Amino acid sequence: MLTVLLSCLKLRKLGEEMQTEIKFRWLLLGSFLVNVGNSFIWPLTTVYIHDQLHQSLTVSGIVLLFYSGTNVIGSYVGGRLFDKYSPQRLTLGGIVAAVIFMGVLVFKNDWPTYPIMLALIGIVNGWLMTMHNSYGARMRSRDGRFVFNMLYFANNLGMVFGTTIVGPLYQYAHDNVGPLFLVTVVMYAAFSLVVIKFYQIAVIKRPQHEEKLVKLPRANSQLIWTMSGALLVIWMMYSQWSSNMSVYITGHGVSMTSYSLLWTINGLLIVVLQMAINWLNRRMNNDHLYLYFGAAMLGLSFLILPFAKGYGAFVFSMVVLTLGEATAIPTIPALVNQLCPMEDKGRYQGIVNSFGSAGKALGPLFGGLVIERFSYQPLFYVCTLAILGVGLVSWLMIEKNHRQAEYY
Repeated sequence: MLTVLLSCLKLRKLGEEMQTEIKFRWLLLGSFLVNVGNSFIWPLTTVYIHDQLHQSLTVSGIVLLFYSGTNVIGSYVGGRLFDKYSPQRLTLGGIVAAVIFMGVLVFKNDWPTYPIMLALIGIVNGWLMTMHNSYGARMRSRDGRFVFNMLYFANNLGMVFGTTIVGPLYQYAHDNVGPLFLVTVVMYAAFSLVVIKFYQIAVIKRPQHEEKLVKLPRANSQLIWTMSGALLVIWMMYSQWSSNMSVYITGHGVSMTSYSLLWTINGLLIVVLQMAINWLNRRMNNDHLYLYFGAAMLGLSFLILPFAKGYGAFVFSMVVLTLGEATAIPTIPALVNQLCPMEDKGRYQGIVNSFGSAGKALGPLFGGLVIERFSYQPLFYVCTLAILGVGLVSWLMIEKNHRQAEYY
C-alpha cells in the first residue's frame, strides 16, 4: 500500500517544489480527522482496561504512560524530520502505520496485545500531531495566533464528533473496542487520499554547516523551556479527566454515555470559545494574558470537584475546565512559534508537543498512584496547586524575559 501511495506522490513533485504552505482548509480537515481517531481511543482506555481486561488503575496508568510516552518519541522525531524531508511523505507514512496498528486491534484486543499496539499507535499520533502543528507554524499568509487557535478548534471539533458516538457505539458493541478501531482504519485510509492530493509543501533547504539549531537569544530559550514545562504540568493534571476521572464519575452512578457527553460539551464549548478568542485577538495583543487566565480556570475546575455531588456539578467543572483549556493550551505553541526561526519551526513544535505528550504520559500513572495511596480528594487539591503554581512561574519568567526576547 505504501509503495502505491508513494508512487502517486511522485506525480506531484513539481507542485511540491514550488509550494511553501498548504491551503488552510486542508490542514484543518487533517487535524479534525486525526482527532476523531484519537477520540475513539483515549476516553475508553482506562475503563476498558479496568473493567474488561480486569487490571488495576495503576496498571491502566502504566499503559497510558507507555501510550503517551511513545507519543513523545513520535512528536520529537517527527519535528526533527519535518525540517529536513518531505512533510507530505512523512505525514503519509504516519497514516499508513496507523492503519496497520489499528487494523490489528480490530481483530485482537486482549491482554497484552491491546497495550502493546496502543504504544505503537502512540508513536503515530505524536508524529501526526507534530506534522500538523509544524505545517501550521510554516504558514505566513495568516496570523500565527489565528492558525493555532483554529487548529485547536479543528482538534476539538473532531473530538466532539468522536466522543458523541464513541460511548453509544462502545455500549452497542457490548463493550468491544474492535468496531471502534475499524471505524478509525476506514477514516485514516480515506485521509491518506487527502494527504496525497493537498499536502504538498516545499522542504526548506539550508547549507550543511547550518544543520544544527539556530542559536537563540537567552531570553528566547528560557521562555521556550518555560512554556514547554508549563504545558507538561498542565497536561499532567488535565489528563486526570481523560483517565482516572472516567472511573470516578462512572462510580458515582453516571453511565459511560453520560461521561462521553461531558467531552461532547467540552468540544462544543471550545468551538464557541475559539470564535470568541479569534475576535479578541484582533483587539488584544498580549497573548500572555490567555495563559494566565487559562491556568486560573484550570486550577479552579479541580477545586470544584471535591464538592461535586451530582452530574450537574461535573458538568459545571467541565465548563470551567474548558474555559482554561481553550485559552491556555493553544496559546503555548503559538508563543513558541513566535520565538523560533522559520528553518527550525518543526523542531521546536516537536519539542513543545513532546513536553505535552510527556504530561499526558505521566498524568494517569501519577493520578493512579495518588488515588490508591490517598484517594481522589487529595488528588484534586494537588492538581489545583500544581496548575496555579505553573501560572505563577510562567508569569515570573515572562516578566523577566519577554522584553529581551527576539520575535520571528
